[in-house]
Amino acid sequence: MLDRAFGYHLLQMGATREHPLYECSPINHRIYAGEIGGGRINLVAQDDELPLESDSVDALIAHHSLDFASDPHQVLREMQRVVTPQGHLFIIGFNPYSLHGLGVFARRAVRQPLWQRQKPVSQHRLTDWLNLLGCEVQACQRVYSLPPLGRGRLRSWLMAGDNWSIKQNLPSGGVYILHALKQVPGVSKTRKVGRLSTERLLDLAVPKSNGVPSPTSTVTPIHRTTRGDVAA
Repeated sequence: MLDRAFGYHLLQMGATREHPLYECSPINHRIYAGEIGGGRINLVAQDDELPLESDSVDALIAHHSLDFASDPHQVLREMQRVVTPQGHLFIIGFNPYSLHGLGVFARRAVRQPLWQRQKPVSQHRLTDWLNLLGCEVQACQRVYSLPPLGRGRLRSWLMAGDNWSIKQNLPSGGVYILHALKQVPGVSKTRKVGRLSTERLLDLAVPKSNGVPSPTSTVTPIHRTTRGDVAA
């Protein structure tokens, strides 16, 4: 999916810090955002309040961002805000109606801390939210219908069955990868004017070039010192 997403700026956000998923993207300027610094993170920010200008990111990867958010709808609205018109949204989430979903329910029942924080958003609900926000779903790939358990012949059978389910794109996949396009026009800058007194939003300007666009791949680490102040 990333091979067909072109532009100047790419943003990945989510619950992890060591799993960049943009290596095969043709976009050179990449930002890895997280609420806690360290690892590959170069932008420390809250998922529901990104310190980026509206309509500034050409492609956004949300790696389980909605699954562990206290307000997933607000996080999705913020994602939609920063993506450019005709920009790409790649949302990875857990499917609650799957074998993996049943396993998560069992872990939550025994009060495992990680899974108690999880609030999975189904593909159907996510599609409805995206439609309300003016985004059109282009495709949805489902993986991990069968968990990679065991070893030897059992594991081989499970992997073969899972590969077959991926080719058939069965709705029982434990993880979905949804691709959507933002169809609404660019928003006004009223949000920026109203908040300049308390914070500075990062304007990811489009570089001017006479040739083929080739943004720099160097990213300066950015740390958000407070919720209302961004320092570069």
